[in-house]
Amino acid sequence: MDMDDVQNKTLVCQNPYTYGHENVWQSGNPLESPTCLLFMQVSLMTVVTQLTEICFKPLGQSSLVSQIIGGMLFGPSALGHLKVVHRTLFPVKGSVVLETLSYFGLMFYYFLWSVRLDLYTVLKTEKVAVVLAISVSIFTFLIPTGISFLLKTYVALEKEVANSLPYIGISQTYTIFISIAVLLTDLKVLNTDIGRLTISVAILTDVTGMALSMITYAVIQYTDGDVLILISATLSSFVFVFFIVFMMRPMILWMVKNPGKGSTNEICIVCIFVFVILSGLVGELIGQHFSMGPIILGLSLPEGPPIGTTLMKKLEIMCMSFLYPISLAVNGLGVDVFNINIDYLWVICLIIVVGFFVKIGAIMLPGYYLNISMKKCWIIGLLLNGRGICELVFFNLWLESQIINEDEFSVMVVSVIVVNVILVTVVKFMYDPSKPYDNVRRCTIQHSRRDSELRIMVCIDDKETVPTILNLLEASYATRESTIEITTLVLVELEGRARPVLVSNQSQESNHPVLYDSNHIDNALRQYAQQNEEHVSIKSYTSISLFETMHDDICRISLEREVNILIMPFHKRWEIDGTVEVAHRSIRTMNIKVLQKAPCSVGILVDRGILGASPSLVGTREPYYVVVFFIGGADDVETLAYSARMARQEYVWVTVVRFLLFGEENSKDRKRDSDLIDEYRYNNAGNNRFEILDEVVKDGIDMSICIRRLVDYFDLVMVGRRHSQYAILQGHDNWSECEELGVIGDMLASPNFVTKASVLVIQQQRIRGRFIKPTVNFNQVSKDQFMSTLPTNDSLSPSCTILVDKNDKM
Repeated sequence: MDMDDVQNKTLVCQNPYTYGHENVWQSGNPLESPTCLLFMQVSLMTVVTQLTEICFKPLGQSSLVSQIIGGMLFGPSALGHLKVVHRTLFPVKGSVVLETLSYFGLMFYYFLWSVRLDLYTVLKTEKVAVVLAISVSIFTFLIPTGISFLLKTYVALEKEVANSLPYIGISQTYTIFISIAVLLTDLKVLNTDIGRLTISVAILTDVTGMALSMITYAVIQYTDGDVLILISATLSSFVFVFFIVFMMRPMILWMVKNPGKGSTNEICIVCIFVFVILSGLVGELIGQHFSMGPIILGLSLPEGPPIGTTLMKKLEIMCMSFLYPISLAVNGLGVDVFNINIDYLWVICLIIVVGFFVKIGAIMLPGYYLNISMKKCWIIGLLLNGRGICELVFFNLWLESQIINEDEFSVMVVSVIVVNVILVTVVKFMYDPSKPYDNVRRCTIQHSRRDSELRIMVCIDDKETVPTILNLLEASYATRESTIEITTLVLVELEGRARPVLVSNQSQESNHPVLYDSNHIDNALRQYAQQNEEHVSIKSYTSISLFETMHDDICRISLEREVNILIMPFHKRWEIDGTVEVAHRSIRTMNIKVLQKAPCSVGILVDRGILGASPSLVGTREPYYVVVFFIGGADDVETLAYSARMARQEYVWVTVVRFLLFGEENSKDRKRDSDLIDEYRYNNAGNNRFEILDEVVKDGIDMSICIRRLVDYFDLVMVGRRHSQYAILQGHDNWSECEELGVIGDMLASPNFVTKASVLVIQQQRIRGRFIKPTVNFNQVSKDQFMSTLPTNDSLSPSCTILVDKNDKM
C-alpha cells in the first residue's frame, strides 16, 4: 500500500474470525463485542439526546440543536477528551457499525420525507412562490460563491483551505425542504401563511437544485478521473431516475391497486422497503450518494393515503424518533471545537454570514415589488436559512472526500447550531401567529342586529356528525330577511404529506383522492343549501394539516369570513350502544387553542345524534326541543342570544332554565343578568315557543339534580362555558375532566351522564383575551314601566315561573 494513500487516515486492524467475548462473570469486557458496543452506544446517545432536548425545550429551540449537542457531549468537544470514554465507549473500531446504522436510518428518513412531498402541488404553486424561489436560487448561488472565489484568490490561505472555500460558498445555496419543514414543524408555523409560502419556496428551490447536486457529487467522485467516466456517471444517474419513475413506480402502484387482503397489502409494503434499500445500493454503484435513490423513489410515489399514510404508520416512530436523533448525534461526535484553527475561522464565518443575509435580501427584493410586507419577507428569509440533517450529510460527504478538513467540518456543524438558534429566537420574538386573530370587532350573536345575517362556521372531522350539524343549522332560523351564511371546514389530519393544504371544495383540487370524504360532507351540506336556496349560502373548505397547528386555518378563515359563531367538534364519540371512545386526543388540544385565539364566539358540539333521540329537521320539520341552562356571565348570555334566534323557527321550542342561588337576590351580577333576561323576554313576547323558568337552588348539588331531571326531555342542551356565579359551582370544578367544556358542559358530556341529548357549549368572543362586558340593548327604564309595555293577553301563559322544592329545608 502506498503511504500517500494512508496519509491523515486511521487504519484499524481487526480479526474477523474472533467474535466471542468474555462476560462480566468471567472478568471480561463485553464492550469488546461489536454488538454489545453498539447497544451501549445507541442506549447512551438516545438517553442523552432526549435529556438535552428536555433541557432545551423551555428555551424554545428546535430538536435538531439539542440532539447535535447531545452527540457533541460524547465527542472530543466534551467527554471524548477523556481517553477512558473515547477508548471504552466510542473507539475507532466501533465507528463503522454506528455510522452504518446512522446511514441506514437516514436512507429511510429521506424516503419518508420524499413520499410526503406532492409534486402536483409544486407544479401548481402560486406565482409569488415561484418568483421568490428563482430569486433565492440565483442570488444565493452567485454572491456567496463569488465571494468564496475572491477570498481564495486574494487572501493568503493554506491550499487545502483555499480549495474548500468554493464548496462552502455553494453550501449556502442549499435550501432543502426537509430541513425547512422540520424547522417549521418545531416552530408550529407550518400552517400559517408565512409557513405555507416558506415551504413552497423551499420545495421549488430544492427540486430545481436536485439535478445540480447530482452533477456536483459526480464531479467530486471523479475530480482526478477520466472525463468519459464522469460523463458515464452523470448519464447513468439520469437513466437510474428514469428506471425508478417508469419501472419501479408503476410496479408499486399496480400492487397497491391489486392488494391481496386489506387496503394496502403487507407484501406491497415489504417490496417498497426492499426497493428503498436496492435504490440506495444502485445509487452507490453508479457513483452517486446512497440517498439519491430513496429520494427519487419517494418523490415518484403518490403522497397521502393509501401508500403515504401506511408507510408513515410503519416507519415514522422508528425513523423519526429513534434513527434520526442517532444520525444527528453521530454528526456531533465528530465535532472538536478545541481543534478549530482560528487563523482562517473568520474566512469561513464571513461566507456563512454573507450567505445568511443574501438569502434574506433575495426574499426582500422581489417581495417589495410583489407588495409583501418587509417584516414578512424578513421572517421568510430567516426561515429559509434553516439548516438540518441534509446539510450535515453534505459536510460529512466533503469530509470523507477530503474537500474539507476536520477543523472546517467542526466549524460547519457548529454554524448549523448557531444559525438555527439565532433564527428560532428572532422568529419567535418577531412573529406571533395568533396576533392577526386579535379581532377588536364584536363578532358575536348577542351584539348582532336581530335581522342581520348570521354567519356560522362549522368544523367537521367525521361525516357521522353531519346529521346533528344539519339539525343545528336548520334550527338557526334562516329567512329571506335574516339569512345564514355557512362556512364549513372539513378537518383532515396530515398523514403522509410534507406540506399542509387548505383548499376550497369548489376548486378543481377538490377532486384529489384524499378529499373523497370531504366531498361527501360537502355534497350533504350543499344539498341542504339548495333546499333553502334563498335563505342559506355556503362556502366549503378542506384543511389537511396537523391537528396541533390546524387552529391557525380555523381562526384565519373565521376572521376572513367575519363569522359570528364557530362550531367545533368534540374529541369523544358515542357509539350506537352508548359506549364512548376517544376519536383523537389532538382534537381536544386544537379546541383549547381555538378557544384561546378565535376572533369570534366558539361552540363545542358534543354529538349524541347516533343514539337516535333527535329527529331530522331537514325536510321533516319535526318539533325540536332545546334547553338552555343559564347561570350568568357573558358565555351564558351568548347562549341565550343564540337560543332566542332558534325560538323564531316555527318548529323549535326553547326553554331557558335560569338557576338562582338562594340568598343572592341583591348581587350586582344577578341584577345585570335580570336586565338581559328581561330584554330577551321582551323581544320574544307573544312567542309561546320561548319560555324562561327560574329555578332557585341552594348549591351545586341541587342544580345538578335539576339538570338530570330535565335533560331527557330535550334534543339539544345549550350551556355557556364559564359562569359568573362561582358559588353555585363549588365542588363541581374539582371533578371537571374537560376544561374546554367548563364545569356544566363537562358534566353533561360525561359518559356517566346518561342522556341522548346532544350538547352545545358556547364561549362568547374574547377581545384580546378578555370578556366582553354584557350590555342591554333596549332603553333602560324602571321595572314597572318595562312591565307595562308588555302586550296583554289573557290566553298567554306566564313567561316566567319560580319553582321551589317544598321538601327542601332551607
